[in-house]
Amino acid sequence: MQETLHRRDWLIQVLYTAWRMFMKNELQNHAAATAFYFLLSAAPMALLVSYASQILAHVAETSNLATILLAAFYDQFHLDQLMAMGFIPNTARVSAGSAGLLTLILSSRGLVNAVHSAFRVIFTDGAKRNVLVSWLLPLIIIPTIFMLVALAVLAQGALTFLADINLLGGARTLLFKSLNTILTLAAIWGLIFAAYWRLPLKPPGARQALWLAGLCTLTLTGLFAGFGLFFHIEQYRGLYGALGGVVFVLIGSYFASLAFFFWAQCLQALSKVDVAALENLLLNANASDGNRLDALVFGRSNRMLGKYGHHFGPGETLIHEGDDSQDAYFLYSGQVELFKTLDGQPHKLGELKAGQLFGEMAYLLKEKRTASVIAKSNAIALVLPPPMLEELMRFSAPFSRQIIATLCLRLQRMNQTLAS
Repeated sequence: MQETLHRRDWLIQVLYTAWRMFMKNELQNHAAATAFYFLLSAAPMALLVSYASQILAHVAETSNLATILLAAFYDQFHLDQLMAMGFIPNTARVSAGSAGLLTLILSSRGLVNAVHSAFRVIFTDGAKRNVLVSWLLPLIIIPTIFMLVALAVLAQGALTFLADINLLGGARTLLFKSLNTILTLAAIWGLIFAAYWRLPLKPPGARQALWLAGLCTLTLTGLFAGFGLFFHIEQYRGLYGALGGVVFVLIGSYFASLAFFFWAQCLQALSKVDVAALENLLLNANASDGNRLDALVFGRSNRMLGKYGHHFGPGETLIHEGDDSQDAYFLYSGQVELFKTLDGQPHKLGELKAGQLFGEMAYLLKEKRTASVIAKSNAIALVLPPPMLEELMRFSAPFSRQIIATLCLRLQRMNQTLAS
């Protein structure tokens, strides 16, 4: 039962942390930029699709297989709808001219850079990609994705075509349509997984990226199903005229980009959820005016206590003077006393109450412990290893300010002691 509650709290905290970071990073603006560059890439990409269909139509005059692929090509790429939207001229013969290719190259570079810019905000690591790689990557990614998508679309289109005409028997129609759906979802899943796993300069875990890519795929599937149900291109044509198709695609790509970046932020939040929970616990332990939503989401501290909490009985030593350990401690409950050895005898320096952080100077100064800390009563302390303390200071500016304030207060007390 307790484990189930911990998992539920963890899931809620992950989603809340992702949403909070999503809004803080203003990813809706990155989604708008991505949708804009996608729209610029869509038109020349549609021209290339149409040009490929013309070549395939010429081959289909002498090949039955090419005829099947051509029918699948038209059906899966929705060329009739692209013509209706105005992306492809429906009268003149389309050719992939130099202007179209140049537009595709420039817009594709803008699209990849927009995604990179968002990922640099999401996956903060301070590293920079090689300049040559940054210039060449868009020229490699977009054609590769286009070829993979084209192959997947042709394969699923061929399966759908065979199923619809019952070429291999009516009993296999359901099987082919199921394979068509699975192939579509697998292609989208694989592309999103590749982006989540390889685009960050410090790749996250492959298993986590795989799971989040699956959730993003399901979200996009539901999004497009709902979009097709509640939004119709005719409405946009009536409102915007000839630009209705463009606006329709722009809005759809914007919502798709929002979903893509949100689940990417969730992937990053998996590594930050403990830091966010600890930040809330450490900063709001003695505060009464904290954020109510934060208090509701992170109010249960059992998960963090189970992971980092240690119980100490009266007289039990938390820190030994002269040790090389660098863990920091946060006193969750109880009281502790500080002792320093002078002339071979322990001298009491003071007491600490619940809600105070101590032991961080050993990590900050990379020195041995300068005093011993002994529990005065039954106490519970969160033991924070150096990597977690470093993450907290990077993640939370208020926590870093609290450490600075604590050090300044100690320095002030020391000066007062010396003056007296």
